[in-house]
Amino acid sequence: MRSLRLPRVVCAVLLALCALVCAGTATAQNGTAASGASASAAKLQFYIRLTPPRPTFAVDMNAHEQEVMEEHAAYWADLYKTGKVLIIGPVHDPKGIFGMAIIEVASEAEAHTMAENDPSVKAGINKVEVIPMHVFLRKQ
Repeated sequence: MRSLRLPRVVCAVLLALCALVCAGTATAQNGTAASGASASAAKLQFYIRLTPPRPTFAVDMNAHEQEVMEEHAAYWADLYKTGKVLIIGPVHDPKGIFGMAIIEVASEAEAHTMAENDPSVKAGINKVEVIPMHVFLRKQ
């Protein structure tokens, strides 16, 4: 199996997202975050798949693509802070890395709006799919 070396910008984005996840976990453990079935009873969950323009995109982005992907990371980091993003990150599929997120929102229209406003989608770099799902179990 071939080892992939990720560009520094990708590593920085991944570290920033990990820091956000850790901060959210600490908040939940301190009891300051909303929890329980009642908080999410009226919410809908969606799987978002972000497909890059080529399988090697994560390791061979040009300067413009790197800039847009930094905007992409900032966009999702801001949404994560709202509590609507349950989990997000790259999937290291041997056929090519792609992005995924599980979100929890009030409507399918809101899910599509979130996905379609991603700067990388608006720039025409990445393609996005929004697929309804149901979170059966979640860590609290």
